[in-house]
Amino acid sequence: VQLQAYGGGLVQAGGSLRVSCLASGRTDSSLAMAWFRSAPGKERDFVAAILSPSRIHYGESVKGRFTISRDNGKNSAYLQMDSLKFEDTAVYYCAGSPRRSDIYAYYRRPSAYDYWGQGTQVTVSS
Repeated sequence: VQLQAYGGGLVQAGGSLRVSCLASGRTDSSLAMAWFRSAPGKERDFVAAILSPSRIHYGESVKGRFTISRDNGKNSAYLQMDSLKFEDTAVYYCAGSPRRSDIYAYYRRPSAYDYWGQGTQVTVSS
């Protein structure tokens, strides 16, 4: 499975941006998908995960502002980011994992995911 993240860019605080993740090599919908982010000098942090249509999770700092979704027909996952803040500036990575039983308990951990995209830079100007 190969993941390609794209759609990052420069946006003003308070604005919106959508980043996308295109999956290839495995076109079924059985992958759990997630977004993580990494700011300079900081660890890779959990942003959001969509484990199934009814199991969606968000990191505390983005709840109410970000929305994760997927389109299985397009083999894609998305992260809609609204009300962006300066502290949202980071490289955003998409990640995927087969729906093993442990993903439901450990979805916040980068180590739970087998596949990673290359990252896309999101910069929020204050």
